[in-house]
Parts: sequence; C-alpha cells; structure tokens
Amino acid sequence: MGIAEPGYNDHSVEAGILEPLGAEVRVLRWGGDRAKLLGMLDGLDIVMVRDIPVLDAEAIGRLREGGGIVRYGVGVDTIDLEAARKRGIKVANIPDYGADIEVADHAVALTLALMRRVVTRDAQVKAGQWNIAQKEPMYRIADSTLGLVGFGRIALSYLQRMRSFGIADVLVCDPYISDELAARHGVRRASFKEICRAAQIISLHAPATPETRHIVNARTLALMNERTCLINTSRGGLIDTMALAEALKARRIFGAALDVLDKEPIAADCPLIGLDNVILTDHTGWYSEASVRSIQEKAGLAAAEMLTTGIPTNWVNKW
Repeated sequence: MGIAEPGYNDHSVEAGILEPLGAEVRVLRWGGDRAKLLGMLDGLDIVMVRDIPVLDAEAIGRLREGGGIVRYGVGVDTIDLEAARKRGIKVANIPDYGADIEVADHAVALTLALMRRVVTRDAQVKAGQWNIAQKEPMYRIADSTLGLVGFGRIALSYLQRMRSFGIADVLVCDPYISDELAARHGVRRASFKEICRAAQIISLHAPATPETRHIVNARTLALMNERTCLINTSRGGLIDTMALAEALKARRIFGAALDVLDKEPIAADCPLIGLDNVILTDHTGWYSEASVRSIQEKAGLAAAEMLTTGIPTNWVNKW
C-alpha cells in the first residue's frame, strides 16, 4: 500500500499498525509529477491520501480492483467516489480524529484576531505608529449576533467557546438541524440570507457540496454590512474569492479571516494578498501534534479494516 505525499513527517504510526498484517507501506514521493504518481499507483491495494490535488477516474483506474482509499481527514471532494465505486474500491475517511478541538480553537483565534485587529495593529506598532484607536474602529464581541453556517461538531465547539465572550444571539443555517436540537442548544434556525443581514460574525462550517459552492458571493456579500466579520475554517469553495476581494477592497464588510481557500496552495496572484482587512492561514486549523498522531492511528486502523474485515468503519461510497 502507498501513502501519497504530502503526508506527515513520519509514518511509523501507520507502519506499526499495518506491517504486522503483512502489508508493505511505501511513501509515494511523486513531487507533483502526475505521470510519476500514476505509475506509483499501479496495482496498489490501498492508497492513503491527505492533500493530494485530485484522485480522479484515471488515477483510481490504476489501483487494484476491489482495493481501497483512505483519506486522512473528513473531506472527500477531491476523490471521484463514483469511479471508485465502479471498480469496487472502498473509500474511507477519518471524521473523528479530534480536530473539532483544534479547528474550533483556530476559528476563535481568527475571530478574535480579526475583530480586535491584532494582525494589523501588530504591523502598525512595529512600524512606529501609536494611538491608532478610532482611526480603525473596533466593535464589542459581547452582545453581537453570531451566524453559523453548518451545525456539526466543530460549529458546536466553536459556539461553546464564543459564548464565553457574551454572544447575544445565535442564528444557524443547516438543513439538518431540527427545532428540538436548536432549542437544546439555544440557537435559532435561519436562512443564509437572514444570517447575512443580521449577524456581525458569520462562521462557515459547512461541507463542500454543489449546494454550498460559492454560497458567499456578490449577492450574499451585498446583504452584509461594515460590521460583518466572515470566518472560514471549513472549505474554501464556499466563498467566491473574487467577489470577497471586491467587497474587502471597497470596505463593504469589516473583514475576513480564512484558513481555507478556493484554490490551494495560495496562488501568487490571489486577489486577497495584500489586503489589510483579511487574515490568511494555510489550512492549518486541524493541526496539533495530538491531532496528527490521532489521525495517523485512525487512518492506519481504517486501512487495517480494509485488509481484514474488508469493511471500513467510515465507508463513504457504500454500495
């Protein structure tokens, strides 16, 4: 079986789980050369992938029929699930490696850094400025309305943290949230447009689907105002980058703090680069040393399930 780079600094955790089962674990160092990667995939029983750009029908066609794919993490939008299904290749993800802790922490950190202007004030003070104060207004977090798009584990963990700052009202846009669940957590169901109009803080926690693609666009940005803070730690495809850049340049919203982008890694000509009302991090919200070990262990166990029972616990392309 192969582990396609980029992976982690060391793969002894997975090897320790899989080699006793007779598996040979290889790291596929393909260096961005697709032809090289395709050759490395030839006949593999199982491939484990993290941030590989696309595992399409052509690449999946190189794997052994009836084999498996393990995705380090939750999202499987870069894997052609139907192509895998047609070849009897099971795809498993790792939705429960504990990163709801790290991602929620990161979302809070981005929210505070944006609303308290930590990044820009740091740069200004280091450049010799002082008494900046009301030249760049800040607004109180307490008594703000928070809008959550998606209400899974990470969104709930983020909400629990944000409540300690005195959030006044919470609106949730999620087709799967029931009235009972909303009442239990003290939130109100709302449409995304209602959130855009009413919330001072909007935090995105939705998966990448055709329905959520560019949900933040020129039309929905126009519903926001100069106090709106947009946070995204979920999927870059939820935001139309060009539309957001235009809104930020025109100061139509307060700012944005993004851990994910529509195109990753960030391109040199990304229109968000150089804007002082956006904070960018490198899709690192999931990361801590604890979460790395957890995800490697769970990925190794998922591959072990494929080799033994044949049925991974988190099988995402079931037939």
